[in-house]
Amino acid sequence: MKAVVYEAFSAPPQIMTVPDPTPEPHGVVVKVMATGVCRSDWHGWVGHDTDIRLPHVPGHELAGIVEAVGRDVTHWKVGDRVTVPFVGGCGACPECHSGNHQVCDRQFQPGFTHWGSFAQYVGLHQADINLVRLPETMDFTTAASLGCRFVTSFRAVVDQGKTSAGQWVAVHGCGGVGLSAIMIANAVGANVVAIDISEDKLALARALGAVATVNASEVGEVAEAVIEITRGGAHVSLDALGHPATCFNSISNLRKRGKHVQVGLMLAENSTPAIPMSRVIANELEILGSHGMQAHRYGAMMEMIRSGKLAPEKLIGKTITLEQSIDALTTMDRFEGAGVTVVTEF
Repeated sequence: MKAVVYEAFSAPPQIMTVPDPTPEPHGVVVKVMATGVCRSDWHGWVGHDTDIRLPHVPGHELAGIVEAVGRDVTHWKVGDRVTVPFVGGCGACPECHSGNHQVCDRQFQPGFTHWGSFAQYVGLHQADINLVRLPETMDFTTAASLGCRFVTSFRAVVDQGKTSAGQWVAVHGCGGVGLSAIMIANAVGANVVAIDISEDKLALARALGAVATVNASEVGEVAEAVIEITRGGAHVSLDALGHPATCFNSISNLRKRGKHVQVGLMLAENSTPAIPMSRVIANELEILGSHGMQAHRYGAMMEMIRSGKLAPEKLIGKTITLEQSIDALTTMDRFEGAGVTVVTEF
């Protein structure tokens, strides 16, 4: 098969012909019809993820068609249209038994623990637990855009933040994660304040339902600006970027007993950000993480998409070829363009 491969961290990836995957007894092989380009892939490429063994094929936001099925798989057959969470569970550990596959003790992540979806085919493990069936009405490009950023934001806003109608939600960073969170928070009836340094991204945030925006490059005190807009602070605030400044501001702009949800990855030199702990204690703030979403929770999100309350297709910025994905991957740290980039030609 054709795949994007890098043989050293931060070295230019290449298009190569590599062996096709074969399904594990509990797994499937999926023909990749679309795969998103995510900043998590960039973190992997530069060497921030210890699970990766070289040479490596990146890619974890995918949708496609089941091509081959392992002997122990009972729920899936060749030809099924599927997607998968970027974190898969083993099905046997205490976390999986509690329904929390997203923090499985023996989790797998395509594009990190094994070769991913920047390729014509990808192997997926524990298919009966982790695969999600796609409705016929959903195209593969939209389905691929769900895989990491959208589902992580759904869990962050709905399950972790427990956001409710009328609350104020602050979203720091209006990339794919942040724009997804804005759409989802708006759909559940919250009032959203979007924060970014790009006017183009803030304009898109307003188009997706943000009732107020803050340009962090023009405002001296971002947290104070949010507190003023919300008349007391956000009930729920998300760091959708993953940077010490956005993390600090997200915690600082909360009202008493508010919730900060860390969605953007904090790796390498950003892994130990300063936190205003005195404020956390005095105001009884909650600090939460959001790490993917279980396959069994996709149903609620899919129903909101089916009813039109969520429209993830609006977040797609552009579609590209597998060859073009190399440049898209290696320049992710420049934060160029708005919306989600999806590979659709292999």
